[in-house]
Amino acid sequence: PGAGTAEGTQGVRGSMEAAQGIPRRVPVPRLRPSLDRFPPTGIEIGDGSRVIVVPDQGGVGAALGELLKKKGAEVLLADATQPTETLVAEVETFAATGTLTGLYWLPALDGVTDEETAGTEERREAIRRRVKNLHAVMRALYDRMGDAGTFLLSGVRLGGYHGYDEAGATDVLGGAVVGYTKAFGRERPDALVKALDFAPSRKTTALARVFLDETLRDPGAVEIGYGGDARWSVGLEERPVEPGESLGADTVYVVTGAAGSIVSAILTDLAQAAAGTYWLLDLAPEPDPANPDLARLVSDSDGLKRDLFQRMQAEGERVTPVQVEREMARLEREASAVAAIQAIEAAGGSVHYRSLDLRDTDAVASVMSEVVEAHGRVDVLVHAAGLEISRSIPSKSQEEFDLVFDVKTEGWYNLLAGLGEAPLGAAVVFSSIAGRFGNAGQVDYAAANDLLCKAVSHLRRTHPESRGVSLDWTAWRDIGMAARGSIPSIMKAAGIDMLPPEAGIPIVRRELTAGTRGEVVVAQALGVMLQEDAERTALAEGVPDEGDAARGPMTGAVKGFRLHDGLVVETTLSPGEQPFLEDHRIDGTAVLPGVMGLEAMAEAARVPFPERYVSAIEDVAFHAPFKFYRDEPRTVTVTVTYGQDGDDLVADCRLLGARQLVGREEPDVTLHFTGRVRLSPEAPSKGVRADLPGSTSEVVDAPDIYATYFHGPAYQVLPRLVELAFQTAGLAEIAESERMGLPHAFDRMEILRPMNGVEAQTTALVSTTGEGVFDIQVADADGEVVLLLQGYRTSALPTTVDAGAFHALKA
Repeated sequence: PGAGTAEGTQGVRGSMEAAQGIPRRVPVPRLRPSLDRFPPTGIEIGDGSRVIVVPDQGGVGAALGELLKKKGAEVLLADATQPTETLVAEVETFAATGTLTGLYWLPALDGVTDEETAGTEERREAIRRRVKNLHAVMRALYDRMGDAGTFLLSGVRLGGYHGYDEAGATDVLGGAVVGYTKAFGRERPDALVKALDFAPSRKTTALARVFLDETLRDPGAVEIGYGGDARWSVGLEERPVEPGESLGADTVYVVTGAAGSIVSAILTDLAQAAAGTYWLLDLAPEPDPANPDLARLVSDSDGLKRDLFQRMQAEGERVTPVQVEREMARLEREASAVAAIQAIEAAGGSVHYRSLDLRDTDAVASVMSEVVEAHGRVDVLVHAAGLEISRSIPSKSQEEFDLVFDVKTEGWYNLLAGLGEAPLGAAVVFSSIAGRFGNAGQVDYAAANDLLCKAVSHLRRTHPESRGVSLDWTAWRDIGMAARGSIPSIMKAAGIDMLPPEAGIPIVRRELTAGTRGEVVVAQALGVMLQEDAERTALAEGVPDEGDAARGPMTGAVKGFRLHDGLVVETTLSPGEQPFLEDHRIDGTAVLPGVMGLEAMAEAARVPFPERYVSAIEDVAFHAPFKFYRDEPRTVTVTVTYGQDGDDLVADCRLLGARQLVGREEPDVTLHFTGRVRLSPEAPSKGVRADLPGSTSEVVDAPDIYATYFHGPAYQVLPRLVELAFQTAGLAEIAESERMGLPHAFDRMEILRPMNGVEAQTTALVSTTGEGVFDIQVADADGEVVLLLQGYRTSALPTTVDAGAFHALKA
């Protein structure tokens, strides 16, 4: 594999501003509703079904086999511990005698201890059983698995959250199985494909039933976890960070894949920020800066190719263009290595270059012992080595799979073993969006990269003093393996942006100085990687039921439950049909009231969990008014992603609107409201009483209020207690500062008692806690508080308001 064109490495400098312009996404566990909320997968298990189970040693596979047989399926239990050739022959024989329904791959349910992976032979055998045998079996079954009605379900023990909880992955090798499973799903999209993750346990029959149930329902997610008595999937969340201080000049780096053009550029960026000591490891021999061919890579590339062709011919061999390109790639790596070495030395740093094969345990141990002897530590380990050979599963030989997989994974284990007990400050591993999402033709690359991501997650358990960072790079533009040939056009067709090198170069430095721990997706538009089939993301029919309390006036069409957006609800509104729009106008334009935005988020949050109660709404922000221009109908879209906080579910909501502007191909999408809805298992029933004021002759009547307010008749009757709180706080603000403010944000709205039917004789009590900040209690006629609103803030309209009518409130 080449390292990109030499021209691409010349004059490219990193820009932290450009890096900060790239969305920074991190994988996070997302609560997923129970299976009964999703439609059937189309898989049928019963008489005539023929299923292969490759079991674990803990009994889950055996229990699953019994369950399948009871349903009438014909089952083969094929032991993964036997020689690979024997295993493949066994499954081929079974598959040849009838139609195959699917495969359960369960060897990775047997967790691997750190002691087992520390030993080279034990580790290789554990990897063979879990993932290399999986590839051998899938090659054999490829033509029989992949159509609709067939399935691959794998099982792992990463902890129940796929390694994305705070504790980190409990196992590492399972990551390879998940990566392979995701890539197979991309290659065979019509099949049902899932990777199920569990915490370590001795359960057998219960987990077997989970595998069976997951086979029959919910076709919309590949990564499913069972942790903390809940069901989880994996989504993405944007989390910007700011770079910190540069690393010190005494920092000790160990860098693999150091002769690659991308790595060379990153090393230059690190060295220019602070020199340091660099141990550069690569398969390529130590470069010769005096090699005259290196200069010609830029000045006379075509002439150099002709010369290389003639030189090879003079040696008496038959020369092909591929051979010439291979030699050009070797020279490009040599040039990249020279550039990195010269940049480090120019910055005052020191370089130690070592040529080795990372799969060679003894060679890596020898170099790492040099590092430890010289410094006693490694401050930053950058594992960037790797190669990628895209080929579909039937065309990907076991030898090729092993090569691609082993460079990354054996390299990682050999580096850690060579480090021994010496301190490790931070480890940065280069993964790929193929590892995060899977990719057709890259089962080996995806498996290796996802293993590295789980290894970094696992560091939280084994090396809590060390920071682990895995970077899921998209393909780089201009430099790197993907900059050649047809790959840029393939990426464009897939809707995936290639990474500008000026943005990518400083990202390693940013993550190191920002103190990052965990996995980061480095990409702009991800195109097909985030596309989801509408049929697979739908909720089951009748969810929510038409009679369900969750389906209120702001719940229109439930579009489905997606991996990254979560629940999606679309509701079309029109001022001509909804009085709350007709009578809520600013300068004549109908505007969605803030309380109806809250209503939309609260209703949407309960759609997949109608048995839950809204107990609070937190961290609400009204980002932009939702306007109905020319009184035309518009669609309100609410997306909801879910998490867990103790006994409560927390639903992070976004209310969006789209408008088709003249001259634009794509609609303009605006984020209007955000908030977090807290769903509790029990109805709120807190007994809090308010100190109601006595009667007074100083009052402001409704006509005076609505001569100033813009609310029409539908919003003058105050049917909603939240609106009562908003309007009363608004009156206080007018009285105090002669300004009118629209709702801007609040910290928390807590419901102390169900509010339905509590509309007559309610009192809102407003206290000012800071300039433009209010706390509000809403109480019933008996003084029992039904609602608390804390930290309510407004956004002032530009004009002042005559507060004469509100003199009584001033007093």
